[in-house]
Amino acid sequence: MKPQIKKVALAYSGGLDTSIIITWLKENYGCEVVAVAVDVGQAEETSGLADKAYRTGAVDFHLVDAKHEFASDYLFPVLKAGAIYEKDYLLGTSTARPLIARKQVEIALGTGCDAVAHGCTGKGNDQVRFELAYQALAPELAIVAPWREWDIVSREDAIDYADAHGIPVPVTKKDPYSRDRNLWHLSHEGGPLEDPSFEPEASMFRLTVDPIEAPDLPERITISFESGVPVAVNDEELSPAALIATLNEIGGTHGIGRADLVENRLIGIKSRGVYETPGGTLLVTALKALESITLDRDSSHEKERIATRYAELVYNGQWFSPLREAFDAFVNVLTEPVTGTVALKLFKGGVQIAGRTSPNSLYSQNLASFDMTGYDAKDSAGFIRLFGLPLRGRKRINAEVASPVLVRSEPAGEAPVLHFAGGRG
Repeated sequence: MKPQIKKVALAYSGGLDTSIIITWLKENYGCEVVAVAVDVGQAEETSGLADKAYRTGAVDFHLVDAKHEFASDYLFPVLKAGAIYEKDYLLGTSTARPLIARKQVEIALGTGCDAVAHGCTGKGNDQVRFELAYQALAPELAIVAPWREWDIVSREDAIDYADAHGIPVPVTKKDPYSRDRNLWHLSHEGGPLEDPSFEPEASMFRLTVDPIEAPDLPERITISFESGVPVAVNDEELSPAALIATLNEIGGTHGIGRADLVENRLIGIKSRGVYETPGGTLLVTALKALESITLDRDSSHEKERIATRYAELVYNGQWFSPLREAFDAFVNVLTEPVTGTVALKLFKGGVQIAGRTSPNSLYSQNLASFDMTGYDAKDSAGFIRLFGLPLRGRKRINAEVASPVLVRSEPAGEAPVLHFAGGRG
């Protein structure tokens, strides 16, 4: 039985799904629809959204500029944590969803809505990310997920619905890709990409040039960090959003940041996506290089371990969880000394470390060199012998089990006793 809904706040992008959902909600729920668009760096995609939302039946429209907040409070914590899902996905879409949901909930509560809605499919991860955020922030609001209710079963069906209702959409059957763009990345899914053997078409890419067509000369840039947070490019201090945009342009020019992945969705389905994350790739590479000279061994290794779990939390939509917040506290303390500058060399899709410096560097050239000055090599002998104690013990035990021998023992004050070492004697 459908809940009685009077007014619903819809997470609105102006794409295929949310374009038809406004009409569908009015037809099936008889409710008013407030369209909420959150600008997290979609660029030109936000232009004309208000007019489009009103023309398709929305009673109200809100466009929230959240680019700075997205960069500083969402992307940079993920970057500092080193969170990368399944080693390759830099979590562009995953990180944006909780922020969009938060702004949507704020407007829903502020405009008297009794429900929230999203355009996520019943197969994807985004439905989980949005709805976990709704539950964490405003569990009293009803949730409407049209893809779990309507008869539309494919993007072609959705296009036909739009045509039948006179709704303009930015997708055609000739260009069937589902794209998600924000300040961090541009993702491509669907259409021919659903065949994992299909090589992506050159025309599909938007943020990065083909590495073959990239400049024939390498470019050297520097990125500076303060306590794990990027603050400057080529010695120019920039705001978080401007810094990412600048690196996107630089990296994209050199064809950097393309990733073609088959990933494991939360619900167990494997899906293929092609991602363009030029600026993020540069930042991840630079920060890792800086950490190599500023973090001690145990801290570095522990950070690597929690990075995997942190990435899972973000990917699975558990942003508003106490565990993710606890990880942030840990990372913030750990990365306090991660201050310095990293030089990168960019060339035809590749990124090389060209140097790293830090006032907090733990690297000692004297200790690292082959020059033995200031280091007593004899100290190593005792350390290595102690370090190898378990290995020698294991070897002895294995030898005794394999070849039991007679051993003579002579306890003090007693007659000699014979027994088998390692046997049943």
